[in-house]
Amino acid sequence: MSAPLATRTWAPGLDHLVVAAPSLEQGVDWCERTLGVTPGPGGEHPLMGTHNRLLSVASPGFPQAYLEVIAIQAGARPSLPPGHRRWFDMDLPALQQALAQGGPQLVHWVARVPDLAAARHALAPLALDPGEPVTASRATPQGLLQWGITLRPDGQRVLGGCLPTLIQWGDHHPTDHMTDAGVQLQSLTLTHPSMPLAAQALNALGLSLPLTTAPQPGLQVVLNTPNGPVTLRTPIL
Repeated sequence: MSAPLATRTWAPGLDHLVVAAPSLEQGVDWCERTLGVTPGPGGEHPLMGTHNRLLSVASPGFPQAYLEVIAIQAGARPSLPPGHRRWFDMDLPALQQALAQGGPQLVHWVARVPDLAAARHALAPLALDPGEPVTASRATPQGLLQWGITLRPDGQRVLGGCLPTLIQWGDHHPTDHMTDAGVQLQSLTLTHPSMPLAAQALNALGLSLPLTTAPQPGLQVVLNTPNGPVTLRTPIL
């Protein structure tokens, strides 16, 4: 499926951080305790059987960035084709166990690109597949949000999450109407055993972020919050 057409120009960059929670209520509680703020409204994702709450973390280095607290929606049946899994490895037993034991945690990131087809083509020589583009939309009090996003049938986070899920927005973006809650993203650092491959992937997407070599792939985020500096890391599974 093609991504929504937009007259607005989107430069490549970090779009949002993904914090998965055992339930949305636990995610909101985590946000209030850890970051010192209550996330704003979000929506439901019938395709995935998930729902979320959103919080702006925009800063000079990461304009229009936000944080998504997401959870599987109790009682909701995803409309995915048979055999397909939810995004961000949310159906992975090891991740579900990590969330059950440790509570809400940073699990992934999503990068904004101007053209999903071009971005996927740029990754092809590296044998990296972020997934097929799927179009989606959500009604908001301010109007219709439309976007295209890459989804893999297995729901896998490629390169252990160092390769972002890719998103292409229509003419509107969630942060257009988000209030400043006093949380700002200061840094996102990626770690991976094969740093050259991860670096090539980011370069192909037009993204520039710090990369370090480590035995396990992962993400580390530093946020300035009303509670002071907060560091988030993806769990080791």
